[in-house]
Amino acid sequence: MSTLMFIQASPRGSRSHSIALANAFIKSYTNIHPETKVIIRNVFDMKLPILDEKMLTGKYNIMHGRDFTDEERGLWSEVEKIIEDFKTADKYVFAIPMWNFSLPYRLKHFMDVVAQPTYTFSVGPDGYKGLINAKAFIAYSRGGDYSDDSPYNFQASYMNHYLSFIGIKDVKSVAVQPTLAGGPRGRDKAKTTAINKALELAKVF
Repeated sequence: MSTLMFIQASPRGSRSHSIALANAFIKSYTNIHPETKVIIRNVFDMKLPILDEKMLTGKYNIMHGRDFTDEERGLWSEVEKIIEDFKTADKYVFAIPMWNFSLPYRLKHFMDVVAQPTYTFSVGPDGYKGLINAKAFIAYSRGGDYSDDSPYNFQASYMNHYLSFIGIKDVKSVAVQPTLAGGPRGRDKAKTTAINKALELAKVF
């Protein structure tokens, strides 16, 4: 049985264009693959560990085989729980709105927790190697109309780089845009177009 993790990076629920797009993709995909287990994680609802000085001191003590305290072990176990949960999936769907030309801060926090050496990537003589063998679909939403190579779009470039870094190299995406600049009529047309594209990608995901 395949496990799909749906990572929502919007706090807007049913008002979120990126979540609506991702929902359409997942509904189509699970109709084709009804045995799929879908796990939903909204980063705004998750209790994410704080990567502060105390946490990072414990991290390096543990990883480098130095003495560490019970408190440090306990703190680091919270990071490990997030990573272990993330690694239960073999496919990922992200719903990501553009905030200030990039990612919502809670998604960046989640990604910083997940990207840890020996857990999701390794470092060797040949450089970095991602340890997550999976594929991903990303549903983006943007208030303006920004192509992936736009100098204002740090959203897609960062996600592609990050996912490739941890080993997820098969990444497809669709964007609903513009959700604001084109007015309600332009938004609705863009949403319909994006959903149709997502439905086609769901057939081969």
